[in-house]
Amino acid sequence: FLVIASSHEGRIVATGSRVPDALAAELRAAVLSGPPSDPSVPPAGMPRCARLLDAAVGSVETSSGPSYVIPSAPTSTSAAAIRRSNDADIEGLRHMNPPRANWSGEEWNSLVDGALGPWAMATGDAQVIAICHSARLTERGAEAGVWTDPDHRRQGHAAAVTAAWATLLADSGRCLFYSTSSTNTSSQRVAARLKLRPIGWTWRLSSPRT
Repeated sequence: FLVIASSHEGRIVATGSRVPDALAAELRAAVLSGPPSDPSVPPAGMPRCARLLDAAVGSVETSSGPSYVIPSAPTSTSAAAIRRSNDADIEGLRHMNPPRANWSGEEWNSLVDGALGPWAMATGDAQVIAICHSARLTERGAEAGVWTDPDHRRQGHAAAVTAAWATLLADSGRCLFYSTSSTNTSSQRVAARLKLRPIGWTWRLSSPRT
């Protein structure tokens, strides 16, 4: 329902389509009323926002995590073979949809085709073991979406595919971002491995997970 991007310089607020315009204006006012502060600390207006949303749409939960800018040419390697969306022969990947990644067949085909934006995959033993894809893609920016098979974590694959994905987009003129949750220490280690620059913190009020 509500996303707040917070940095030492200020905050940006976005509301979901289910939030009425009048409520959205109240939420923005509550968040933006205070001065900039430590981005890893909840904005002063968060409790009021939670109360407003609770009254309007039902109970909400808070989640948050750091955000980073990806440099123009990050480097990282792993023992896996890295495939990219601009490779000449990617047809064999159509039959390697990793079941643990929860891509539907249609989504997987769209990903492989490049319809969802550039991607990089680490493969080994005839399977995809890590993916970095364009989770969000606009004319001005792109955000990395990263997944690694649980059996192949802590082996450098996530950092390797993220670096390969960033290289694909290096000449696009877009600003490249990487975000994760405060509890995902593995993902934060990927950011550290790639020497990504912290830019702030993202706070969310959303429906409780079931």
